[in-house]
Amino acid sequence: MMRIALLGTGAMGTLFGVRLAPVAEVWMLGTWSEALQAARMHGLRVTTPYGEASARVAVAADPAEVPPCDLALILVKAYQTERAARWAEQVLRSDGVALTLQNGLGPFETLREHLGPARAFQGVTTMGATLLAPGHARLGGEGPIWLGAPSSNHRQVRRIIDLLERAGFQVEFQEDMQGVIWGKLVANTAINPITALFDVPNGALLARPDLWRLARGVARETAAVARAQGISLPFEDPEGFVAEVCRRTAENSSSMRQDLRRGRPTEIDALNGAVAAIGQRIGVPTPLNEALWRWVKAAEERRGRAMHPMDRERWRSPAVADHG
Repeated sequence: MMRIALLGTGAMGTLFGVRLAPVAEVWMLGTWSEALQAARMHGLRVTTPYGEASARVAVAADPAEVPPCDLALILVKAYQTERAARWAEQVLRSDGVALTLQNGLGPFETLREHLGPARAFQGVTTMGATLLAPGHARLGGEGPIWLGAPSSNHRQVRRIIDLLERAGFQVEFQEDMQGVIWGKLVANTAINPITALFDVPNGALLARPDLWRLARGVARETAAVARAQGISLPFEDPEGFVAEVCRRTAENSSSMRQDLRRGRPTEIDALNGAVAAIGQRIGVPTPLNEALWRWVKAAEERRGRAMHPMDRERWRSPAVADHG
């Protein structure tokens, strides 16, 4: 049985922990003490349209406590990647590998710098999950996992795909991940900041014409930046792709919306900020991406200052009500 270090204690970490626990030895490693305590005391829980699933996993706040692992699954926020990569180095066996399923541009490059190109794998998924409480998530939408890896490491690739499929995930191998990465970036840049700023679930973008006009404009901008770099996207119509993601994850609360609500930093720099910076460098106008980047940065600062102490306590307590 494979031993997995799960780096990430939020909604996606909870979801993957519950699904992987029946087929692997899972260690959840992180710094959020309330989530670790909840997992230790009650196990992890995921609410789905079909009921509730739960699982017990091993828990650690220090990588030194984790026995050597075959796989490190990186599910932290983009700005936390540097620490996660260092921890992955510590917990992996000499032939172990790390797989990132993070949002945005930059995390994979950081992981590769620490582990080397043969041991750093990149994945993309459009699955969604909302954190209801520490250790308790709600599935917000299914979607495939696209996995890319060095051609020299086919044995490890096959093992990871087999593991994920046995855990109930749909997995597709991709030789060239750039199109898939930028395809997801089209959705992330169009959905995440708008749902965060207007405090709405993903499906509201289709229900409100004003928000949809903004979202489709951002989608077109991000797609234009990708195509100007010679990247072939996995769809012809960026607006149609974003609409499909919104329909499939209509009830989901985007990770950026969750972060703003909790007064935490967001991944806006690795999403719209990165697109705007690349657009400026290669001469592709991205006024909507830049505007959203500025608005979310301002909202982060404002929300961080103004968040009521009781709101903070709600997320510090592992006993928070599970109805959100």
